[in-house]
Amino acid sequence: MAFSSHFALQRRCHCEKDKMNQDSILYHILNHKGHPHLPTCSCKEKAALGSPYIACKAASEVLLKTVNFIKNLPSFRGLLQPDQLLLLENCWAALFVLGLAQEGVDFEVIEPSKTSILKEILMNKKIKDNKEKISNEPSAAEVQKVKSFLNKCWSIDFSTKEYVYLKGIVLFSPDVSGLHSPQHILCLQQEAEQALTEYTHSVYLQDTTRFSQIELALRSLKSINPPVITQLFFRPLIGNVQMNALLMEMLYAS
Repeated sequence: MAFSSHFALQRRCHCEKDKMNQDSILYHILNHKGHPHLPTCSCKEKAALGSPYIACKAASEVLLKTVNFIKNLPSFRGLLQPDQLLLLENCWAALFVLGLAQEGVDFEVIEPSKTSILKEILMNKKIKDNKEKISNEPSAAEVQKVKSFLNKCWSIDFSTKEYVYLKGIVLFSPDVSGLHSPQHILCLQQEAEQALTEYTHSVYLQDTTRFSQIELALRSLKSINPPVITQLFFRPLIGNVQMNALLMEMLYAS
């Protein structure tokens, strides 16, 4: 359904071969081996969301689902709280973008450098204030990375299980600095990777390039800059509130 000429919220249907509850799937993957006691482009043009109210509302819903997904995982809850926070702070943006892909949320952007300055003049505000606002907006090239990743996911047409396995791989990242249990977290990541490999090879027997496409998608996901996600989707809503503080509050809300 098109909400405006600048933004469309789309729900893309995927042929899912498995309808099991997502949490139970990942719980099975990450615990089946005996873990019952687990504690850029040179473009300088700026970009902003078209119809930001609608876009930010959709983004907020995806973020809430993402955090709920994380905190309901027994394998994640079993980690020490400092490790939980470090993983969330370092992986939330990638998980959020995966959530956008899974929910089928598409978005359009406008170029404020061509429209906003005129608006500020007509409203009798200082042009320099508008220029400062524009300087804080993400570049068109950075935004294009996000859109390219979404298109890649939709072209591959991930199933529910594949999205869950990918989230496990992204969330349980042993390379995050300061972790208390990096080796244990590495084991969790390896189990998710193995499950994804086995699933892909067993379900998509005729598609010999699918796994390599997934690996390319993961690499492109890592190139997305978290501050760009914050500035694009959440700064209009949270203002100067730090994203990490918001995430911590969401994670431990009752």
